[in-house]
Amino acid sequence: MQFTHLDRIYWPELGATKRDLVEYYRALAPVILPHLEDRPFTLKQHYTVPRGPYRYVKDAPPELPPVVKRCPQPAKSRGGAIVEYAMVNNLTSLLWMVELGAVDLHVWPSRCDKPESPDYVLFDIDAARTRDAVDAARRVKEALDVLELESYVRTSGGEGLHVLVPIARRHTNEEARAFANVVAGALRLDAAKIDTKMIGRGQQVVAGYSVRPLPGAPVATPLRWEELEPALDPRAFDLRTVPARVAEVGDLHEPLLHGRQSLAIRTRLRDN
Repeated sequence: MQFTHLDRIYWPELGATKRDLVEYYRALAPVILPHLEDRPFTLKQHYTVPRGPYRYVKDAPPELPPVVKRCPQPAKSRGGAIVEYAMVNNLTSLLWMVELGAVDLHVWPSRCDKPESPDYVLFDIDAARTRDAVDAARRVKEALDVLELESYVRTSGGEGLHVLVPIARRHTNEEARAFANVVAGALRLDAAKIDTKMIGRGQQVVAGYSVRPLPGAPVATPLRWEELEPALDPRAFDLRTVPARVAEVGDLHEPLLHGRQSLAIRTRLRDN
């Protein structure tokens, strides 16, 4: 495919261009694509550069080639009318999205064949300071450990963190959100907030390894739990540093692709 404006400066503080973004996604495609595959994709289309004007495009743009598969889904916002979402299942599809203005990658937490059944529960932790987000994420993990549920953590690209719990695809979005609300409500955090509204049909979650359109080109980066220290600096994980990290440690979130955990155990926390 032919790219345009490859020398356009995207992150002047890094001297990074659109070409650098293309090459980042080309290099990371083997670990990114499994987390995007068969999920409805919304294009966050930047007209020129990151941090510039943008719009969200749900329908697959007509210029996409046939290799980009579609996922038709009824949209509540359109009175039940069908949205023809694109799916990013291969390298060509991924690079087309970047050419069309994508910087970060937004997908549903469920796949096209079972849109009402998410693959994971997401705890979106927001805090003014990273150390507060770290403390909150640790407390979420402790609660999940009590319930004997495996969990995984990543930076969000900002000051926050994401904690993800892979689950079997027999649970509904409502069940997953109810579980997350029980856990979040039990923690009674002061310095951080846990958002659970991204669990649901049509919700768009920033995928792991996405470059964010923020200063310094930070990346939503999977971490080991032992890396979650008060001095954690999410800005250390960026477009320049993450490829070497992935080459060394691989995909730390690969277990999210094989969720088999049950949320029936949630009643134990609710009843205690």
